[in-house]
Formats: sequence, structure tokens, C-alpha cells
Amino acid sequence: MTLDENNLNELLGRFVTDVGGSYHASNAVLGDRLGLYRALQTTMPATPEQVAAEARVAERYVREWLAGQAAGGYVAYDPTTGRYSLTEEQAFLLADTAGMQAASAFLCPVAVAKNIERITEAVRTGGGFAWHDHDPALFEGIERFFRPGYAMNLVSAWIPALDGVEAKLSAGARVADVGCGHGSSTLLLGQAFPASQIIGFDYHPASIDVARKRAVEAGLADRVSFEVASAADFPGPDYDLVTIFDALHDMPDPLSAARHIREVLKEDGTLLLVEPMAGDRIEDNLNPVGRLYYGASTVICVAHSMSAEPRTALGAQAGEAKLTELLHDAGFGAVRRAAETPFNLVLEARI
Repeated sequence: MTLDENNLNELLGRFVTDVGGSYHASNAVLGDRLGLYRALQTTMPATPEQVAAEARVAERYVREWLAGQAAGGYVAYDPTTGRYSLTEEQAFLLADTAGMQAASAFLCPVAVAKNIERITEAVRTGGGFAWHDHDPALFEGIERFFRPGYAMNLVSAWIPALDGVEAKLSAGARVADVGCGHGSSTLLLGQAFPASQIIGFDYHPASIDVARKRAVEAGLADRVSFEVASAADFPGPDYDLVTIFDALHDMPDPLSAARHIREVLKEDGTLLLVEPMAGDRIEDNLNPVGRLYYGASTVICVAHSMSAEPRTALGAQAGEAKLTELLHDAGFGAVRRAAETPFNLVLEARI
């Protein structure tokens, strides 16, 4: 065997980065759960002792945690003073309650790892691993990962990009948010369009329980409701708008879901489909975003879709062409890309 030493060293560098990243996932969850990022923001420039005191945790752990975060570029370190701080960007990403709270995304791989033996067996046998069988931390992590993007774009960009939908919502429309999870997208619509009636549907009862509580806490229970129902049989009819946020590709039978949506929409109704950003070819997705989505898709999205017939397994990187073909097969006549972000592909489908 003849090895190219430069190529090997480059690959080893990626390996070290990835192994470090896997440990960083646990450490980021620690920081999120214990409020360490917020404690640093409050006390900076701070010593480990100050951060530990603010967060009310053991100093020796915080000393190691801060050094690791600095090595990964998640916090800043001043060697002349021995103190740590956050740049404005780091604070917005990790600490600010009104920011991205991105450390919460690491809940997802940590949660998946708790069932790695069962997922391994599913991959070995061609079986599935259903969404509801995951550790509950996954549901929290998924919601908190996607919610900032929805909050930033849904009302200000995506709804205005749809033909005539914003005016309908403002006047008072009937809306179904399918696969709503904990209800972040549903509640955003309810807050922005008080004249409309918004119903969130999800097959997962525990998620619906959380969503109902949040509607009450937000003072929106009079116009936002939640029901347990699957995408292929949620009650209707006559919706002006049906939305699906980052959920169609997870479904075992997305075609039946799309056909049902077509049936319960008004003739001038609209489907807003938000899916992970992806190109139509594998080579289009060989980038950091594609890597993230392919990795998550293997152990979450494809695994759930394989848990029931017909086991379509679109995958998180299905791409616009495949999604458009599916929507046409379901009876939608017009499908177009209405908007996009680095993480989101936004399609409008009309009858």
C-alpha cells in the first residue's frame, strides 16, 4: 500500500475536527442546560471563578469547559488577563435569549446517540426507527434549531412571497400547519395574523401537549389550536393555506399527505412547503449544510420514513425537482420556488 502522506494528514485533520466536534456537542449542551454562555455574557470579561459563581456550578468544570470553548472558537480568550468573553456574534449565536441559541441544536445528536444501538439495527436490517421513539431532547433540539429561521423569515419574507396569501391572512383565513411539532411556526402565524384561525396538526401527542401549553402561555388559545392527527388524514375542509415546515421528507408516505392536502384546500388555496435547502444532485450538496442534513437524515429522517409503509424515504436532501414531481403527482398544477435561505427551500404549490 502506497499512501500519499499529505492526503492522509488532511484526512486526519478532518477526523480530529470531527471527533472534537462530537465532544463539543456534549459540552455545548452542558453550556445550554447550565446557563454557562449566559453567565459568561453577564460577567465578561470573566475568570472561570466568576462564570462558575454566576451559574452556580463547580469552578473546576467551568475552567475546562471555557478552555475547550475557546479552542473551538465559541468564546474569546485573552491570555494577558486570563479572562474570557463573547464577541457580539458569539453572544447572539449562543447566549442572548433573543438570539439564535444555537447550542440547543447539539441536543439533536446527543439525543440520537442514546438510541444508537436500535438505529444501528434498523440500518442493518432495513427497518425503521420512528420519530416518537427518540429521546424527548430531540424534539426540543429540532424546534430550537429551526425556530430562529422561522421567526426571522416566515412572516417577513415567506408569506409575502406567496401569491395573495398575506392579504387573505390579514383579512381572516383558515390555516392548517401540518407536522407542527411544538408549534413554533403555528404560533408565529397566530401572532402575526390575529384575524385568522390557525390549527396545528401532529401525529405525536406529547408534542401537541407542549404546543397547547405554549398557545395558552402566549395568549393565543382563542385563535390557535392544536390537534393530534397525521398528515394524511387531518380534518378539513376548505383551508386557505396549508403549511408544512421541514416535515414532508420525514413522512413514510409523503404522496398521500400531499394528496390529502390537495383535497382539503380551497380551489384558490395554497400549500407552503418549507424543506431543507438542497440541490437536485449529490454533488450540489457536498458542502457543510449538505453534510449536516445528510447526517441528520440518515439517523432521523430516513429512519422515521422507513418505519411504516410505503417507506418512501425522501431524505432531508430531496431537492426541488423531486419535491416538485411529488406535488404534481399529488394533483397540484403549479409549483414554484417562492423563496430560499442558506438552510431553507420554500415552495409554493397551488391547485
